[in-house]
Amino acid sequence: MRLTLAQRDFLTLVTRAAACNPFSDEYDELQLEIAGCDASVPAMERVKLTVERWNEQLHKLQAAGMTSLRQVEGEDREVFRYACLYEIYHRHLGAFDQLIEDQIAAGDRSLPVSFASKALALFERRGFSREDARRYFAIIYQIRRAYRFIERGLVGRSNCMKELRRHLWNNVFTHDIRFYEKHLWNRMEDFSTLLLGETGTGKGAAAAAIGRSGFIPFDEKTGKFAESFMRGFIALNLSQFPEALIESELFGHKKGAFTGAISDHDGAFARCSPYGAIFLDEIGDVSVPAQIKLLQVLQERTFSPVGGHEKLRFRGRVIAATNKPLEHLRAAGQFRDDFFYRLCSDVIVVPPLRQRIAEEPGELDDLVALITTRLAGQSLPVKLGLPAGYAWPGNVRELEQAVRRVLLTREYAGDQRPPEPDWLGKLQAGKLDADAVLAGYCHMLHGRHGTMEEVARRTNLDRRTVKAYLQKHRK
Repeated sequence: MRLTLAQRDFLTLVTRAAACNPFSDEYDELQLEIAGCDASVPAMERVKLTVERWNEQLHKLQAAGMTSLRQVEGEDREVFRYACLYEIYHRHLGAFDQLIEDQIAAGDRSLPVSFASKALALFERRGFSREDARRYFAIIYQIRRAYRFIERGLVGRSNCMKELRRHLWNNVFTHDIRFYEKHLWNRMEDFSTLLLGETGTGKGAAAAAIGRSGFIPFDEKTGKFAESFMRGFIALNLSQFPEALIESELFGHKKGAFTGAISDHDGAFARCSPYGAIFLDEIGDVSVPAQIKLLQVLQERTFSPVGGHEKLRFRGRVIAATNKPLEHLRAAGQFRDDFFYRLCSDVIVVPPLRQRIAEEPGELDDLVALITTRLAGQSLPVKLGLPAGYAWPGNVRELEQAVRRVLLTREYAGDQRPPEPDWLGKLQAGKLDADAVLAGYCHMLHGRHGTMEEVARRTNLDRRTVKAYLQKHRK
């Protein structure tokens, strides 16, 4: 059977929409064209019109006897294939969304998929092989997870946030999902991601959106997906571990490997599944020796526990993040170039809150409403009373605490951190001796991190030396 010219044009439009990034302007334009309406129509109404028009075309095709891929050849077969996928996707969209919410509540335990047999049967009626049916069923599940975590985890009307969501989607599915589903759906572990941005911007939410959106195969025998997407994402803040323990946390250790190793311990790389991802936060704080060992994992996909000799294989994705300027660390030799180049398959910048508000002032109100709804179950009126152009140095994390402060005390005066002295200017002008450089640097770190212990860890000085430098700076 052959499609008419009108049918082919419509199904080509559907194919382009199915393959398009849903967070892009192109997708919005295609949706309007399919729905036959303009941008004044609300988003939910557009979706409804899109599905109605598709159902209308589907009924016409079925009435003409075209119900299976086996009945179509050549170029028509490809557009009809995506049209069938589009149909199956929308028929089970609500069921997939409910499964995702139930799985979040269930945690690490993979849940049975009650609608799987019905969906797989429809795939077969449309001419898909059983193997392809299982694969596409898993990809649809992946699509709904990615959309849910990106849309809800990274909210905002500003252009920079729209671009962030578009970029995150491409990170999971590449620039064209048709290319992804043909070539890379089971090979994404070789694509590492580096997230950059100031502290508190939401790099963790961006990492979770990527890490919980990987491909997970469906096991027809058990009626479940191979694992829970909640189990597959492992987050590790590297700055919280002493240098001596970082390798153990990453790679694990064998009993007796060092003092205190009273039993075998599985590190993050051993715990990560083939369908999961490891999030290495504060990667800029990692020492050069640890970078070398991480580089080996990225290059060879193998690692050994501390005190062990066996080679274990790692099959998950690596996502890393830092709030530090890597160009400065690389120039100073504190961050290896070869390590950077293995991490940067994709580099995503998470924008600061001040940029978001500058682009779209209403975004601040949106975020306040979201935070109060999360705290109280409903949007509450909160007046921050900060001066126009307040820089929000703590970004979204500061905003969350500001809302809590207002709910408790009715006021928030902003970050009252004293301004940095003109130490940096004198440093750049070459007007400081070595003692003054260290004293000013210790003072700056203490102002940011609050404890002498943390300053000592970051400067590789003992606590008494740090205290002496802090006292010297105050004189």
